[in-house]
Amino acid sequence: IVAVSDPRQVGFTRQAMIGIRVQGDSTPTVDRLADIPEVAYIVLTAGSFDLLVEVVCEDDEHLLHVISQEIRTLPGVRDTEVFVYLKLRKLLYNWGTR
Repeated sequence: IVAVSDPRQVGFTRQAMIGIRVQGDSTPTVDRLADIPEVAYIVLTAGSFDLLVEVVCEDDEHLLHVISQEIRTLPGVRDTEVFVYLKLRKLLYNWGTR
């Protein structure tokens, strides 16, 4: 059991999902992304993106910095597509146990 805070209630008003296409092996890129404090989670995917990365930022300026200075400059990052969250409609952590 863990407590999950609402980022908006603690000063982080901008969240986004970033689809990333990687050139070559994604492992080094994933390792570097994991070191970025604003990155909440990373998912390796099959489909049009190699990775999906959720970031939590203070505001739009902070998000712009993370995208342009932290993520797009990483070796291996070929291109990105940013999906800015306008409204969070549902978020549950009640999967239960097996």
